[in-house]
Order: sequence, then structure tokens, then C-alpha cells
Amino acid sequence: MKSSSLLQYVCKENNLSGWRGYCTIPLAIVCSLFFLYTSFFGSFPNILQRSALIVMAFPMIFLMKPFHKNKVVANIVDICLIAGTLASIGYILYDFEGMGWRVGNPSQWDILFGIVLVVAVIDGTRRMIGWTLPVLSILFLLYGYFGQSMPGLLRHRGMNIGSIVSCLYMGEEGIFGTPTGTAANFILVFILFGSFLRATGAGDFFTELADGAFGYLRGGPAKAAVVSSGLMGMISGSAVANVVTTGTFTIPMMKKTGYRSEVAAGVEAVASTGGQIMPPIMGAAAFIMADYVGVSYWSVVVAAIFPAILYYVALFFMVDFEAGKAKLTGTPKELLPNVKECFHKNWFLLIPVLVLIFFLGVIGYSPQKSAFWGVASVILCSMFSKRTRINLKKFINGLVDGALGGLEVAAVCACAGIVIGILMRTGLGMMLSGMLVQLSGGHLLILLVLTMLVSMIMGMGMPTSACYIIVATFIAPAIIEMGVAKMAAHLFAFYYACLSAITPPVALASFAAAGVAKCNPMKVGIESVKLGAAGYIVPFMFIYGEGLLLSGGIVSIIQCIITALIGAYALSVSLVGHQFTSVQFVLRFGYFAAALLLISQGGLTDIAGIVLVVLLSSLNWRMSKRAAQSV
Repeated sequence: MKSSSLLQYVCKENNLSGWRGYCTIPLAIVCSLFFLYTSFFGSFPNILQRSALIVMAFPMIFLMKPFHKNKVVANIVDICLIAGTLASIGYILYDFEGMGWRVGNPSQWDILFGIVLVVAVIDGTRRMIGWTLPVLSILFLLYGYFGQSMPGLLRHRGMNIGSIVSCLYMGEEGIFGTPTGTAANFILVFILFGSFLRATGAGDFFTELADGAFGYLRGGPAKAAVVSSGLMGMISGSAVANVVTTGTFTIPMMKKTGYRSEVAAGVEAVASTGGQIMPPIMGAAAFIMADYVGVSYWSVVVAAIFPAILYYVALFFMVDFEAGKAKLTGTPKELLPNVKECFHKNWFLLIPVLVLIFFLGVIGYSPQKSAFWGVASVILCSMFSKRTRINLKKFINGLVDGALGGLEVAAVCACAGIVIGILMRTGLGMMLSGMLVQLSGGHLLILLVLTMLVSMIMGMGMPTSACYIIVATFIAPAIIEMGVAKMAAHLFAFYYACLSAITPPVALASFAAAGVAKCNPMKVGIESVKLGAAGYIVPFMFIYGEGLLLSGGIVSIIQCIITALIGAYALSVSLVGHQFTSVQFVLRFGYFAAALLLISQGGLTDIAGIVLVVLLSSLNWRMSKRAAQSV
């Protein structure tokens, strides 16, 4: 293959063009190869590993997202910012030992290059995700500098330019802090794994498998959307990417079988959002959570697995009851893919996921080395068929796609580091945590509701990882202080950061689904909240019943799982108003009360909740029989 045609293919696949595209491609290839190398041979010292991510990611951002529509202005500004980023990181690499001795007492050169990098990080993040996080970081910089002028509890001794630069640029507290370290060590190589797996056509395989298995059932296309989006989420971890990938097939199928456009889009948005919480490859924030909690990534996977399954089971119930209420049927079997044939042709595409789980959970390799072997297994398994084979152009495109897929994470982590650096240095984090405890009056439920609201509000303008980082820093310590386990507290914040993708007024996954379905985005957002309502309750379930996180004795775990499933079922009936037949308005309150009883784990409440569900279900069954006889 000629190099020119290869370059054109990669540019077309990644929406790149002109000299900017030609400069981005080699930088993306080097970036991916570098993180593949360090995933196998081990990371460099922290400051060097994290600097490598910044020095490759931000120039790509400036190349792909021009500063201005005017090409001359854009070229001048972008070249200056690229040069400034390279110079700032080059200065660290040249004198990182000397800088370590000067922390707290920076030289003029330290201050100059530090300011340049802070400006580059803020502007690069603005280009990738919009203004919310950059504005927040600017406000924190102002708060750090003008601390002595702040009123009341917000007052602190203030930080001069030198101490701000020292905090954000010269150590592992600010831009090069834990979030950036997690992205550089773990996240990029997992994004590469997903990129190569998609290149084999695994996404189409998962979609066809789900369609064939569930498409013929009542409301089948919607159920297929739930399952296929969950499977796709296992390899992508991005809500919007899931929507535009699987939604292209599932939304039209749902509309053909009678679903309104808004409902079809809402089902896909909710199902795709769950991909961020579905192991083994969760959203980027899950890797950051592992560092924050101080456990292995596999521990996060184990804790998250059943809540993720419960999320999808609850959505499955909602979809089924909605289909029954609207008297929708499935798709004829002859129009659906044959499950056996589909599995026979593509079964080997499941091997890389199993390899990843094996190295993570059985052998106990580090996440980065497990992901390396996952990538290697994808390439080897793709050779089983000519259709799936990763040839040279797919390999190069996989490297480029993986690097570009990591740009948002890199920008968010670096910019969030500015907020966290100021937060920690001024002591504001501890103070706000204490204020929240006081505001809740010492009641855990009130604090959890406040955390839920803050997570969803902040997530409306920020990606999940940025939202989680801020909430985990601000609020999670307050929840832990009230006696909640560290893992449960952080997973609680993570869930609601994810659910912000379907929560209006800014619901990115819902809006993306609306674009595919060609309908009103706000109506899709409302339908998404309704369909995902049971998912909003799941985090409260594992706070009050840690057995859902597979923690504690086997009896306790089994009890939590059974009562959570029954509770999700009862809540779905209550919200939809349909079970075997329509549920009367008064009886829906009974199902809702049963769901609430089953949230709080305890012998008496569990028994009362289960008995209530059984009685109400028996009553509804008899009503359905009477209705059938009368017809």
C-alpha cells in the first residue's frame, strides 16, 4: 500500500485534513506506541510519564481544534501554543531534578514556563469540552491568588504567582497530579484496546447477537438495544460513542415496531450511558477512582459488576413493561440475524475480553500490562477471519483512533488538576466537606441526596471523569466520615456523574440519540430520565446494602442481590403502571412503597417489601385474567 493512500485513508477515517491532519497523524502514532511500550515495559518516573502525555496530547488538540475561523489568526495562535507547550515540557525534562529542589521557591524561568503551560491546558480543555471546566479552573486560580480578600470561611492566607506555579507546575499536585497520572498509566492503553477491538467489527457482532437473541420478544428491538449497548459499553466506556454506534441500527428498528421516536432515542441513551459503569472496561473515571480509593482496578471491577447488571436489569424491566403497555410486538424471526450462525462466525472476537479479564483477575497483572496483552490478543484473534483481520491500514488507524480518543481524557485530567491543586493547597476541600456534613444535619440520606444533585448538576457541563474528580475531592470524604465504606462512597459519586449524560437540561447522550432519531432533544431527555429512573435508585441500594458490591458474607451478598432485583422490578412497575395488565394509580404507590422497603437492607423491611410485591402481583395477575375473560 502506498504511503499517500494510507495517509488519505487514516485522514478520512478520523475526519482530518490539510497540513494539520498530516501533522496530527504521526504524533498520534508516536503517542499510542509510547503508551503501549510503557504498558509492557513499565512506566517512567511519574513526572516524565505524565509530561509525555501532556506534550503529545495538547499539540494534537491545538492542531485538530483551531483557535479561530480565520486561518491566519488560528495558525499564529495555535503554533505559539504548540511551541509553548513543547518548551514548557522540554524545560521540565531538561531540569526536572533541579525543579524538585526549587519547589516552593521557583525561579523566573520556572514561573514563565509554568504560566505558559497553565494557559495552554486551560485553552486546550476549552476547545475539547467547552467552557465549564476551564471557567471553574480560572475561578479557583483567582480564589488562590485573592484568598486574603475572601469573606468569612473562604478566607485563606493567599497564594502569590510563585506559589501557584510551584503548586501546579513543579510537582505532582496540580497539572501532573493523580488524574493525569492515571490517564498516562492506564486509561490511554485501555482506549487503544477498545479502538483495536472496534476495528475488528466486534461492535457489529455484539449488535447482531443481541438482535437475534431478543429482537423477536415483546418490545424486542428495545431489549436488543439494551443488551447490545451494554455489550458495546464493555469495550468503549463512552456514552455518546455508544449512542452513535449502536443507535444507528437500534433506533430505526425500534421506530419500525411502533416506538415513538423520543422513546426509542431515550432507550438507546439510557442503555448507552450504562456502558460507563459496565466492566471490564468502564469509563475513564473508574481508573481514577481506583487511584483515589487506593485499590487495584480489578477491585473496582468486582465492586461495580452487580450494580451495573442491576442497572441494565431495571432498564430491561422498564422496556418490557412499556412494550406491554403499548401492546408492541417483536420483529419476526426471519428478519433477524441467526444467533448460532452469528456466534459461529465471530465467536473468537470474545477472546480478547476474556484475555483481559484473565490477566486482570486471575493472574493479577497490573491494568496497563493486562491491557497490553488484550491489545495483542485482539490483533492475533483478528487473523482468524479475513473479514476481521487487522491489516496495516487498520493497525495504523487503530493507533491514531486510540490516541485521538484519549485527548478529551488527557485535557480533562490536566485541567481538573488545576482545580484540585488549588483546592488542596488552600484547604478549601476539607472545609467544604465539613460544611456539607453540617448542612445535612448529620443525616446520611440528606448528604447522599445533596451529593446526587451536585454530581448531576456538575456533570451537565463536564465529562464524567471531570465531574467525578471534583465530586470525589469535595464530597466523598464527607460521606466516608459518616461511616460509609470508601469504595461505596466513591462509586456513588461515579454513578451520578455518569447519569448526568441523560439528565436535562444538558444531557449529552440523550441529545446524541435525538440527533440519530431526528426528534426533540429535550423530550428525549425527559424520556431518558423516566426510563432510567430505576438506575437513579441503584446507588442508594449499594450504600445501604454493601452486599451489592460483593462485600461481606455470602448470605448477606445473596440477600442484597435478591432484594435489589425485586426492588428494581417493583419500582419499574410503579413508574410504568403496567405489569400483567394496567396497574391502577393507587396500587402503583404500593409498588413504590415496596421498592423503598427493599432499598434499606434489613430482615423486617425485606420481608415486608417482598410480601407486598407478591400480594400486589397476585392481584394484578387476577385482574389480567378477568380482563382476558371479558374480552
